[in-house]
Order: sequence, then structure tokens, then C-alpha cells
Amino acid sequence: MSNFIVLAIFGAILYYIFKSYSRYEAYSKEAFKNFSTSYEAIKQSDLGLFVALVAKVAKADGRVDTLEAQLVGIMFDDISSIFPEPSKTKDILKQIFNEEKERLDNVSSLANRLAFSVKNDKQKQLQFMGFLIQLAFADGEVSKAEDEMLQTIAQALEFDPKIYHSLFDKFEEMIKQRQTSTQTSIEDAYATLGVDPDADMNVIKKAYRKLVREYHPDIIKSQNKGEEYLKEATRKTQEINEAYEIIKKARES
Repeated sequence: MSNFIVLAIFGAILYYIFKSYSRYEAYSKEAFKNFSTSYEAIKQSDLGLFVALVAKVAKADGRVDTLEAQLVGIMFDDISSIFPEPSKTKDILKQIFNEEKERLDNVSSLANRLAFSVKNDKQKQLQFMGFLIQLAFADGEVSKAEDEMLQTIAQALEFDPKIYHSLFDKFEEMIKQRQTSTQTSIEDAYATLGVDPDADMNVIKKAYRKLVREYHPDIIKSQNKGEEYLKEATRKTQEINEAYEIIKKARES
């Protein structure tokens, strides 16, 4: 889930909260039960910082497209669910995202602060970078601006270049395989989403969101999983996205 950062008093509060969970074995409701659900407290946590960087990647090519918005929205649900006040937390996450997507002058600063927060946790670095790469590929290709943004963040995190390129290349190859394979028929698209061809578009959208929620590479639920989990989750998400786009285009034509 997204990047939470710093005012002196809240920074001090967060330092002691997160020090108690120094190895971040898992994000959990228990770990966050005493967390201060305020804009500043959330913005200064590592998840808040992450959300801020998610906003940068999503808007890097000038706009946040429909599939990116869907992934981000579901991520907000995932992250907010572990905080004491989920609804309030989700509103704050949206606020952080909307503010940060309009700024490009603080990418390195945010990434450096997140890097400091998770410097001793390689698994979290993998989860964060894996989600950001997956988000960049959501529309089927990574633009030059998105690529540069990802590289900036990876460098700030001191993310292993070999692992970064391995992840990126695997996602890219997956996309190419999907694009060069036999085009999914409208019948296959309905089957993928598990809906009837005569279903209302609202029903189809609900089924789509349910499946994306089930299969997208959630940083909360992937605590003890690695690269293969991210790869398979991304493959399924792309398949679901493709089916939804085929149905949408067919209904609009």
C-alpha cells in the first residue's frame, strides 16, 4: 500500500510506534491498534510515503487511467483495513494521493525517506517496488516518464539493480505474451469475469472489482511471499483487466 511522513511531534510518535515492530514482520491490526489516525501521522508512516510514491508513478505519464485508479482504490481498501478507523484512514490516503499526484518536485525526497524507514527490510522493499512496477504496467506498457520515475525510486531505495531488472523484465515479458497470444474473444472475456453475456454493466464492474481485489499483488497480504507471488498475481490481474476492457469496448461500440 502507498508513503506516510513527518512533523516533529508525529515523527517522534511514529518512531516509538514502529520501533516496537522493528523488523516489520507483518502489517496487522494488532500492530496498528494504538496508531494515531490523523493526516500527519499517516502521511509520515512508511505506508503513507509509499502511497505518495504510488501517486507519482500513477501520474507520471500525465494522467491516472482507469485500471491504475482501480488498483490504487483497492490498495486503499487493503491498507485502511489494518488501521483503527478504516473509513477515516481511506479518506486520508485519498487526500495524500490526490495531493502528491500533482507534484513532481519531491520524488527523491519521499523515496529517500521511505528508504530510511525500510532500509533493513528487503522483503518490504521487494513488495513496494513490485507493486510500483506492476502499477506502471497496468495499461499494458511503461512510458519513458514512468520508467524514469521507477528508476529514481529504486535508486533512492538502494534496491538491487539485478532484482529490479529481473522484476521489470518478467512483467514486460508477461505483457508481451498476453499481447501476442490469440486475442481473447468476447465469450472468453465474460467467462474470465464469471458473468453472463447479458449481465448489466454495473454487475460486470462489480465482478471485475471483486476479482482484481482477489488477485492483485496486495502488499498487506504478501508478507511472507516473494517474487513468484508478485509475478503470478500480476499475470492474473492483467488477464482480468484485459477481459474487462474487451467487454467495455464491445458495450461502447
